[in-house]
Amino acid sequence: MPTAIAVTSADLVLPAPDRHTPGAAVLHPPEQLALDGALAEAAALLERHGHLVALVPPWLPAATVQRLHTVRAILETDRIALLGIDLPPLGLALLVRQLRQLSVCDFSPGVIASAARLLSHYIYAGALLGSVAKLDRIPVGLKAHARSWSPSAQFAVLAHPKPHLARLGTSGAQGTAALPAGPAFATHLTFACGQLTSDWVTAELAPAWQVQGVMENPLPADSPGWWGTQKLVEFAAGIPDLSVLYQLVASVRREECRWCGFELIGDRCGFCAAPLQSQSQSQTPSQPLTASNERRTAR
Repeated sequence: MPTAIAVTSADLVLPAPDRHTPGAAVLHPPEQLALDGALAEAAALLERHGHLVALVPPWLPAATVQRLHTVRAILETDRIALLGIDLPPLGLALLVRQLRQLSVCDFSPGVIASAARLLSHYIYAGALLGSVAKLDRIPVGLKAHARSWSPSAQFAVLAHPKPHLARLGTSGAQGTAALPAGPAFATHLTFACGQLTSDWVTAELAPAWQVQGVMENPLPADSPGWWGTQKLVEFAAGIPDLSVLYQLVASVRREECRWCGFELIGDRCGFCAAPLQSQSQSQTPSQPLTASNERRTAR
């Protein structure tokens, strides 16, 4: 069975692009499931899939993050990767779908886990906002704050890979011209509407970025909190083609984690978070060493 890819909310699971792409597991938060149930949930996934890769963005409630670490600690397993990826909700959902696509390929669990950081650099995530008065995720100038009080104001915001904010003119052309250049590679665009009526994303942004396809999705529940307003249309563009994703990941040199032994790409292990650098032998990873890790290190 492929490595299980997990999220903490069902609205972060985008529709599969084809019949071969598996779904994602949903690890329920403490207010929905008691600890015993969470332990059984994770244990069943490990029994079926062997390894579990869970996306843990920094905007999750502290209790949810603590629950995930507690489950991993009690199960005393090194087969659960908790990945802290900082993307807006819809951008995170897009990354999750890409990992789901890769999970059926011949990559080891360690490569799939560490590929999340690599693939996140190729996701363009932003939103059309009716106000930036409460936006604290990217720098917002005083003029933009002041203009947010106008009932007709709209702002095109790019949060990733490079923060950018532009106020749209009445026709929308001003905002399109002010946005940075879009991806220099083929992408599909996913968007989700909140309490803002506008076709700017599909009529202006998509043609400007020359995307190959557009898909609408329900707005994730965490999106209004992330963007600081209910008046928004969130969007995210990413690589849709599995063959391109595969080539991108396969082209990176693979290493063995000196701490836990998992295969990895990049500069950090996805399972224990130990850095690749030679000084990693004298450094501890961000999470406690499990009993399984101790046995593997001893060997």
